[in-house]
Amino acid sequence: MNENKVKVVELFAGVGGFRLGLERSSCHFDTIWANQWEPGKKAQYAFDCYESRFGNSKNHINEDIAIAKDMIPTHNLLVGGFPCQDYSVARTGAQGIDGKKGVLWWHINDVLATHRPDFVVLENVDRLLKSPASQRGRDFAVMLRCFNDLGYAVEWRVINAAEYGYAQRRRRVYLAAFHNTTDFYKELAFLASGNNDSFMYDKLYSNGFFSSIFSTNGEENPRKSSDIYIDNSSFIDLVEVSNRFSAAFYNSGIMINGRIVSKEVTPISMKPTTLRDIRHSEEVDEKYFLNGSLEKWNYLKGAKKIPRIKPNGEPYFFSEGAMCFPDDLDKPGRTMLTSESSVNRSTHVIEDAVTGRLRLLTPIECERLNGFDDDWTNTGMPEKFRYFTMGNALVVPVVESIGKRLLEVC
Repeated sequence: MNENKVKVVELFAGVGGFRLGLERSSCHFDTIWANQWEPGKKAQYAFDCYESRFGNSKNHINEDIAIAKDMIPTHNLLVGGFPCQDYSVARTGAQGIDGKKGVLWWHINDVLATHRPDFVVLENVDRLLKSPASQRGRDFAVMLRCFNDLGYAVEWRVINAAEYGYAQRRRRVYLAAFHNTTDFYKELAFLASGNNDSFMYDKLYSNGFFSSIFSTNGEENPRKSSDIYIDNSSFIDLVEVSNRFSAAFYNSGIMINGRIVSKEVTPISMKPTTLRDIRHSEEVDEKYFLNGSLEKWNYLKGAKKIPRIKPNGEPYFFSEGAMCFPDDLDKPGRTMLTSESSVNRSTHVIEDAVTGRLRLLTPIECERLNGFDDDWTNTGMPEKFRYFTMGNALVVPVVESIGKRLLEVC
């Protein structure tokens, strides 16, 4: 693939963050097929934005992935971000193992089983590593076992974009998988065959897929470390994983031949981009300013104890700590949610550069928090949905770094 284009399929494409990051990293990435579908929505604003930025194509599919997955062509790299759901599985008689929830993962698994792409990069919220609360780690373990059964090695890393110089404190888990036909997998398998434990730790701390681009200080926390086997020696099949697995996954890890080593690593942080850096220096529209009483905002942002009732009737207090109000301009933005711009505790409120008055972030400033070009989502969608798409998006420069690393191992 070093001499040819890397053929990319992008699932759950949103407004194209994965594609934009890969294309910024190199002209060698060629997205040959993409799917974006907002269920339950008549207007498909994110898909329209995608086509506005990347052109109309018969290979841009605005359809439920359950249907669209059968249209996917052969490819080298599969990418996508998808919701964190419940991935429990069960036996259904003669039909074998069947996914009962977490439907989107099972569609991804179907694509992997059909096409066996050389490389896979997926993005998700970091709570995936701990879900469900009743059986910690089970959902991620189900995913890893699926990859193992299909002949993949996997490395993952929780990346806080702000720790690597970007403008948002957005923590997401990135998973990279390498098929056993690739040279990168074969190198891992060769090292693993010698029962050399240190190589797995080295991959997490210094010369692995992610540690090569997102540096760590190399210090080990022995209290946050796990060594797990998830192959047939420990779990007969996916049902056994679903029924019995419970273990801690930390912010980095690697799996090869069913063995998993997971460690809590500490990033070597870079100077971040701040809210001041991405803030408009010119006048903005009056509609973004907070007018009238700030009583509601002060309550939302302030510390509070809210009386609530447990399902068994027992009363308790739900506590929230105070938030910085307005947001500190000399820090990166907080994790942006789809509710950004609404009267909500999580919404950013900043001091305007020209007037000094308090206001919301503009859609352009939200695009900057994720590393998109200014007005990327200004393609005819309502302004409220521009905020929504940015709350769902990933940080593009993180993907750009991953793209450069992929070309080194392809």
